Amino acid sequence: MNRAFSRKKDKTWMHTPEALSKHYIPYNAKFLGSTEVEQPKGTEVVRDAVRKLKFARHIKKSEGQKTPKVELQISIYGVKILEPKTKEVQHNCQLHRISFCADDKTDKRIFTFICKDSESNKHLCYVFDSEKCAEEITLTIGQAFDLAYRKFLESGGKDVETRKQIAGLQKRIQELETENTELRNKVQDLENQLRITQISTSPAASMAPKLPSTDIFDMVPFSPITPQSSTPTRNGTQPPPVPSRSTEIKRDLFGAEPFDPFNCGAGDFPPDIQSKLDEMQELATGKDVTQSSKLNL
Repeated sequence: MNRAFSRKKDKTWMHTPEALSKHYIPYNAKFLGSTEVEQPKGTEVVRDAVRKLKFARHIKKSEGQKTPKVELQISIYGVKILEPKTKEVQHNCQLHRISFCADDKTDKRIFTFICKDSESNKHLCYVFDSEKCAEEITLTIGQAFDLAYRKFLESGGKDVETRKQIAGLQKRIQELETENTELRNKVQDLENQLRITQISTSPAASMAPKLPSTDIFDMVPFSPITPQSSTPTRNGTQPPPVPSRSTEIKRDLFGAEPFDPFNCGAGDFPPDIQSKLDEMQELATGKDVTQSSKLNL
């Protein structure tokens, strides 16, 4: 055990077991940050980490950055580091992964603990600044260790395994939620690209040439002004060609030439018909002569 935990023989614990086992003890502090260390424990190890983070914080302070405030929730399950206003969990350090905890004897405001990261398996030293509660926070973490160890002995180690399984499930749930968020964002991006594509192609469709209107027989109406074009009808067929005008004599449905009384001659009729026509013409001529003689008398 480290120095902070070995002092429990001289001092009584500050909190009831129920407060740490069924609930948690909250503290407010300033978070200087975390840094990787080579060893899981040791006073010199945390001293070097504190010196390193203090120097980095001094540089950020000279640039106008303030030291962020955090809320610590200490229980027999670990130490949670939260954002005070939103209560968002920034770090969840499980108790069985914390290997060392101590307060700085040269600076009463500083306290630290070393925790093994669950993903990288690296040892990280977390450094905090609390003006009045540095030693109390260190003792509270020590009391949480003592209660967790007693519970481990009472349950025969089953409780620790259960907590590990729960922690693994919680980690898996968080990974699935992250994947779900990424997939949702990808789907949204694809929908936006599809919408942009549809908008970009719509003006080109509106500029397409319009087909001429047709009648009820799906035919293009005749216009004497515009020449006949080869525009297809709606059913895809070409309109019938317009016959060209010619000087040939047109015939009727029976193949006969149309009758023109001004152009007919003597040789246009058969002989029998022509003879009767001549007789009729002579009778008509005789009648005209008789009538004219009577008028003269």
